[in-house]
Amino acid sequence: MFQKLRFIDFLVLIGNNGTILVEPLVKLAAIFHLKNQTRKKIKKTVKQAQIVFIILLGVNSLFCQSDSTFSKLSHELDFRFRAEQDWDSRKSDGSYRDNRSRLRYRLRTGVSYSNKHFLFGFRIRTGDQRKQQDPQLTIGKGLKEFGTLPIGFEKLYFQYDKSNFKFWLGKNTFPFKKNNELFWSDNVFPEGVSLSKNFILKKGIVKNVHFVAGHFILSSNDKSFLDDAYFQGAQINLVSRDDKYEFSSAIYQLKNIPDIPDGAHLFEMNYSIIHLRTKVELSKFSINIDYYNNFTNYDSNLYLEDEFVNQKVGYTLGLQYGNLKSKKNWMFSITYARLERYSILDYMAQNDWARWDYSLFNSPDGRLSNFRGLEAVIAYAITKKVNLVSKYYIVEQLLPFDLAKENGQRIRFDLNIRL
Repeated sequence: MFQKLRFIDFLVLIGNNGTILVEPLVKLAAIFHLKNQTRKKIKKTVKQAQIVFIILLGVNSLFCQSDSTFSKLSHELDFRFRAEQDWDSRKSDGSYRDNRSRLRYRLRTGVSYSNKHFLFGFRIRTGDQRKQQDPQLTIGKGLKEFGTLPIGFEKLYFQYDKSNFKFWLGKNTFPFKKNNELFWSDNVFPEGVSLSKNFILKKGIVKNVHFVAGHFILSSNDKSFLDDAYFQGAQINLVSRDDKYEFSSAIYQLKNIPDIPDGAHLFEMNYSIIHLRTKVELSKFSINIDYYNNFTNYDSNLYLEDEFVNQKVGYTLGLQYGNLKSKKNWMFSITYARLERYSILDYMAQNDWARWDYSLFNSPDGRLSNFRGLEAVIAYAITKKVNLVSKYYIVEQLLPFDLAKENGQRIRFDLNIRL
């Protein structure tokens, strides 16, 4: 379809896609009504038409360039609304926290620009910028009397991807394979550099071998790189030819890590963690297993209490039925976790399972290690982009910090919308 526009009686056709068609000059006599016009007027009219034609060609060129640019942009947007109830939450001194009801919400949006093998991207989100594990905002808390909302960049990166080789620089998604958030929260986006290479195998039961490595800086100490608090890791992932089996082996080195986040630490410590992971798909069922072993020797660390020196092993077991990939799908899952005190870095892991945090040290970060617990999930896909998720948690501390073991129960209901 074309729209007709008249510029000084000069017929121009502009297509919906920005394409411009100009009537041939041989038809000008019929269009311009040449009767009784002098040669001078004809020349002037043709000259004006030529000027308009040149301008429209320039506009058309801009339209084409704009279309080309916009075609390389992709946009993401998602929203979550949550209702949550906590109860039976015992403190380390034996007293109980008050039962708590909360309404919470989150918005994330981002843009990426791709050009052949290059990608630039960013994403912003709501949430307390000191609380990397949790982008949700609680209605009526901290933003009383309908104040404005805090937002910040959670992703900002440059990426190169060609011939199964990829690297990115900046702040981006955790690059290592994991089955859940019990080691590293999906809301924590490390800053640094990541490299990966995927090898496709033509024969055998293994379809591809994926190698990934990265170096990320938690905090800079204004000294050499080796004095920074940093996380680095390397992982090998194997995938079977029928995509039903996955196995991963990784080693993570965390150096100069504060024992308490946000500047309230007493000392710094190191972690050397082996991570073994497997995932098995059987029809609509999925079985997930993760194992963590921190082999750092803490015997000479005078700051650690004796009962925690060897608390360095953790594992998770998960069973899932169904998924939320299609409309009207149901998904059910159950996950058991047992994570000793130093099997993970607690303030980089999830903070969903309990109310435990470092607020005593003026930090909002969670401290979800040194516990055993259970997560049960029921979810339903209203559409491919809208779903309802219900989660129930029950946890208990492995070793008490004081007189009693902390514990707690929580249930939450999420409405997730993705555009």
